[in-house]
Amino acid sequence: MTEEPDPPPETLLSGAPARARRREGASGPEPSLPADAGPTTIAVHGARRPERNAGAVVSPIYQTTTFHYPAEYSEVADPSDVRHYTRYENPSQEEAAETIRALEGAGAARVFSSGMAAISTTLLGLLRPGDTVVAPIEIYGGTDRLLREVLPKFGIGVRWLEPGAPEPTGELLEGASLLYLETPTNPLLRVRDIRAWARCADEVGALLLVDSTFATPVNQRPLELGADLVLHSATKYLAGHSDVLAGAVAGPSQLVDRLETMQRVLGGALDPHAAFLLQRGMKTLALRVARQNENAREVAEALARHPAVARVHYPGSHGADEEAIARTQMAGRGGLVSFELVGGRAASARFRRRLRLVHVATSLGGVESLVSAPRESSHAHLSPGEAERRGLPEGLLRLSCGIEETKDLLLDLLGALEPRAGDRGAS
Repeated sequence: MTEEPDPPPETLLSGAPARARRREGASGPEPSLPADAGPTTIAVHGARRPERNAGAVVSPIYQTTTFHYPAEYSEVADPSDVRHYTRYENPSQEEAAETIRALEGAGAARVFSSGMAAISTTLLGLLRPGDTVVAPIEIYGGTDRLLREVLPKFGIGVRWLEPGAPEPTGELLEGASLLYLETPTNPLLRVRDIRAWARCADEVGALLLVDSTFATPVNQRPLELGADLVLHSATKYLAGHSDVLAGAVAGPSQLVDRLETMQRVLGGALDPHAAFLLQRGMKTLALRVARQNENAREVAEALARHPAVARVHYPGSHGADEEAIARTQMAGRGGLVSFELVGGRAASARFRRRLRLVHVATSLGGVESLVSAPRESSHAHLSPGEAERRGLPEGLLRLSCGIEETKDLLLDLLGALEPRAGDRGAS
């Protein structure tokens, strides 16, 4: 065991209000932002703190594991200004969290070492034995495994909403402690009605958590629609350059502060250098997302017209009701397109081999376009029968559009779909 500083009990266990003050305003004078500042302005200026960083416009990386603190706490005028250990708090983490807080319009935010660290810490921090979670079966593979394989070990029940059902009702909802929602969903990009789910949560006094990774705060702000907490795999669009693992949760201070001790105990702290890269990446978030929105829209339209494509999945494409929800809930549809190829697995393999610009790789949200087969990556843990039941055929591909020129992206994608000599029977 490594030696760690031992702050007094009131700081370790019940000092969240002091840290909340630091997150929500102790960084010095607020920047002169308009009340209706847009996401780019918020991302660039919302967490600036030159008065605490020797006047530096770009904040330094606080690459330290520990901090000097006084021998006697009675000497400290404001205990909220005392830091102890980077697993507990670090200025680099705080700046990234403050930017996410401002982008989501939240009271507080915390950053984590990965998206799954954010999700697992949040669920374990809020739930108790005997509680029940309700979630759609259409959900990210890692979250699916957490709910199925981990939470039951702690006496936490999980009920599943079957494919096609819009929101939980009746017995599924009775006695629920927490509703977990992902929208758009992974990988079929279905849009769920956050307002409707919030009403369901209110009916039974449950919390509503929304994973908004695919949408980003630029395209969707779940807290404004009734969610209690919003989660992100910040590895994806928030950081945006495929070089950082990070996660985040944002919401009212009283909820986010409940997660502080659990994060310290589980150890999912974001490394200071990763926090710096996350903060730097977010400065261009709105610019990147705008281009990715446009690229995905044009790609979805082009693929829908191609005879080699059996079906295109795109937010709002699953019927008139979903389109109406997406139109009112989302400012943009995001940078993802999923599509099924005629010819199934063999066609999928051929297509991926022919790509020259688009990377065949897992993950999403970076400046470069990436394509993956969910049956071989995010949902590889599912049996073939279960994958088919969830609407994930072998020919399904998930494309994350980057910021390349649209014409170049289309040239690569459509070229990889064209029939060629020797295709018959290829695998």
